[in-house]
Amino acid sequence: MTHHDDETPTRREATGRTLRAIGKIALGAALVGAGTAHLTSKREEFQAQVPEWMPLDPDDVVVWSGYAEIALGAATLLTWRQPSRATMGRVGALFFLAVFPGNVAQWLERKDGFGLDTDEKRLARLAFQPALMAWALYAGDSRRQKRLARD
Repeated sequence: MTHHDDETPTRREATGRTLRAIGKIALGAALVGAGTAHLTSKREEFQAQVPEWMPLDPDDVVVWSGYAEIALGAATLLTWRQPSRATMGRVGALFFLAVFPGNVAQWLERKDGFGLDTDEKRLARLAFQPALMAWALYAGDSRRQKRLARD
């Protein structure tokens, strides 16, 4: 990114930073909220996403993934400096990748949950998972950090 001679960020850079900060806060809050829902009001609906082939108790999977989601959300909210912010963006993207089989299982096993009561709705949810991964990477400014590490 190009700066003016006095190292003042350009309007585009400042806008990008602001959008990433808003995205990072929103993502962290959403993760904490979803993780809390794992442990409380939406516990049974999250169990619908645990694949039948999973050799673990579905409630244990939901509880432990809820703890993980709360921790990830809190870490996302608390890491502002690079390279930690980029690391959290990558961890967030990997988390969304790790839970993807549960979403696929919900679609294949035709399990209802979160208003996903048709094959079309469950399939549409699968398409949203890459957007969550991209959101995590963008909020962490992972691409910029990778470029800076190379230089």
